[in-house]
Amino acid sequence: MAVGSRIFVTSFQLAGVEGVKVESATEALHQINNLDNVSDVGLVLISEDIGKEIRSQLTSIRAKRPIPLIFELPAPGSSKESVDYRALLKQILGV
Repeated sequence: MAVGSRIFVTSFQLAGVEGVKVESATEALHQINNLDNVSDVGLVLISEDIGKEIRSQLTSIRAKRPIPLIFELPAPGSSKESVDYRALLKQILGV
């Protein structure tokens, strides 16, 4: 599952990954916390721009629950080089 801005989520939806569009870090944290009741989500990809605001809470969640795995990825338009989300997804999943 991808959690982030419309552009971030849409990029993953094009690769077949479900996503939740959020407007704020608080909303993203709420969505991730709601995954306690969802057993079919093993991986959460969150955009780095949103993740940085809630990093300590994400660390706490990771310490309590090993699944889902939570990865922060560069957001579209970030100062990092162009991001190939398909390649990142394949690398994370070991495909």
